Amino acid sequence: MNQNSDIHFEMRGDIAVIRLTRPTKRNALNDALIASLRHIFENLPENTKAAVIAGDGDHFCAGLDLSDLKERDAGQGMHHSRSWHYALERLQYGPVPVVAALHGAVVGGGLELASACHIRVADESTFYALPEGTRGIFVGGGGAVRIPRLIGVARMTDMMMTGRVYNAVDGERAGFAQYLVPNGTSFDKALELAQRIGSNAPLTNYALMNVLPRIAEQPADQGFITESMMSAIAQAAPEAKKRVQDFLEGRAAKVQKS
Repeated sequence: MNQNSDIHFEMRGDIAVIRLTRPTKRNALNDALIASLRHIFENLPENTKAAVIAGDGDHFCAGLDLSDLKERDAGQGMHHSRSWHYALERLQYGPVPVVAALHGAVVGGGLELASACHIRVADESTFYALPEGTRGIFVGGGGAVRIPRLIGVARMTDMMMTGRVYNAVDGERAGFAQYLVPNGTSFDKALELAQRIGSNAPLTNYALMNVLPRIAEQPADQGFITESMMSAIAQAAPEAKKRVQDFLEGRAAKVQKS
């Protein structure tokens, strides 16, 4: 599927596993790698139920490969930024839910990539930063939209103005990740979650990826209408009817306290 040696794709059953494989560069992102991510998510096998993104070596992704930063005029810079937007939109609004397995550096463009995923699992080695502010540049891969939705505008402003770095514990509390696990276990947890997510009704997963984020941005009266329509569509699906019937007839597990 992919000809770029800096990224590896494999299927584990019906779960797609995508690994950034530039450990000597701390998995820094360049344009070729971003194009490969877009290509992968536009061409996932039909049987794919969910995906996991991880990074080889000591870090998930240390951001933009600054050696790839070219001299551009304003128009070229805008088109470059938009190419990243198009690629990461294929993750966020793509065909399947995406779980990010985080460890080590989740910095700059790496945080932008992680924020485009639907679930983020961090291990205790993870740290988060947005050094663009101290380098005289600005986020361009969708971070100005996605990251404030995770942690708020004030926290992102602080990170970019002061160079603040969040460790794994504080980052989980701030909202960067939904799960915090022991060192070296983020991939295993991410894969476990992807397998669980993949067992959901596909239409429910689609609604959570593509409809819920848009409802959250709508005025309340519009959100209620959108919710009503999506609820009606989802419950009318044959798979939903079967799952409800299985529950009513005692064939489905009940919610238990964890």
